Amino acid sequence: MKAKLSIKPLILIISLICTSGALADISIGVSVSATGSAAVLGGPQKNTAELLPTSIGGEKINWIILDEASDPTAAVTNVSKLINEYKVDLIIGGSTTPSVLAAAGGAAESKTPLIALAPNSADGERLKWTFTVPQPFSLMAEGILEHMKANNMKTLGLIGYSDGYGETWIKALEAVIGKYGVTLGPIERFQRTDTSVTGQIVKLIAAKPDAILVVASGAPAAMPHISLAERGYKGQIYQTHGAPSPAFLKIGGKSVEGGILVAGPLIEWSQLPDSHPSKKACAEYSKLYEAKFGAGSLSSFGGHVWDAWEIASRAIPIAKMKAKPGTVEFRAALRDAIEGEKEVVGVHGVFNMSPTNHYGHDRRARVLLRVNNGAFKLVSI
Repeated sequence: MKAKLSIKPLILIISLICTSGALADISIGVSVSATGSAAVLGGPQKNTAELLPTSIGGEKINWIILDEASDPTAAVTNVSKLINEYKVDLIIGGSTTPSVLAAAGGAAESKTPLIALAPNSADGERLKWTFTVPQPFSLMAEGILEHMKANNMKTLGLIGYSDGYGETWIKALEAVIGKYGVTLGPIERFQRTDTSVTGQIVKLIAAKPDAILVVASGAPAAMPHISLAERGYKGQIYQTHGAPSPAFLKIGGKSVEGGILVAGPLIEWSQLPDSHPSKKACAEYSKLYEAKFGAGSLSSFGGHVWDAWEIASRAIPIAKMKAKPGTVEFRAALRDAIEGEKEVVGVHGVFNMSPTNHYGHDRRARVLLRVNNGAFKLVSI
């Protein structure tokens, strides 16, 4: 299937396959932000979905890919369509935290497993049916705080999205920051669609924190960083794992030099030691992705779809031994199989799910990168 196809033809072609398939075919729905402000996340995710197998164990897989257009309301609509029209067995999606949180309710209500592509704070019944492939905020927050402690930094300012992504990061920091001897504040917020954060940056610089964390994703994460540099801030600037991408480097230019980003192993996989468990998986994914979409096109965000498939491909054969695809029983068995998976090696770490941990990550899922001469350089693992 050619990458230049637009979303609508892609949906039409795959849905025709779905309509004509046998009842036992496995149907997987993908809802990502292929367009809109979060397209830097969702574009590589859509591209990765097009690389995935169309069969497993001799059973056909029907892929239905929908565009949520960076809109949580559209994510809810997509999930409803995937469940009610396409009768999917599994949903992979939610390019942003608000989209995941919006979609998780429908997935739980229909008892359809959801593998989320953005960190989130799903709880209760939503958590039971939601598994998340990006690293949890707490794991990544501690990577930043460890670096601060090692470099004798005591105060951390923050500017972040005024939505679920930003607020969940704040909570994660507040839960662990005390043991590192770091004080959090001041905290400033901005909208994903804002074109300026000058007012917030002036307030942050006036407080003179040792370091400032930008809590944003994709290309918009560069804006506060650029503003800090333009206003002469000399402290360390950190970014979350929502930021690392070619677009961040291109837009940020010289202003983001020296910035430190906490990230998954994928974005600079060639710099990993050969002993890192994800290096082989990263090499395989990188080769496939760049062969189709061009050298230098690799993005960490597409890797989350790749990892979602690694998890699903382990769970589907187990679930099939218990029930037939297309049934409530199969979806329940699939959920249980995902929850029981151990040592699944992905491009963003090694997954060990459990009833109390639907992320499954450990320290192997985290690296620190520094922007050096317009490129990401590995600082530590």
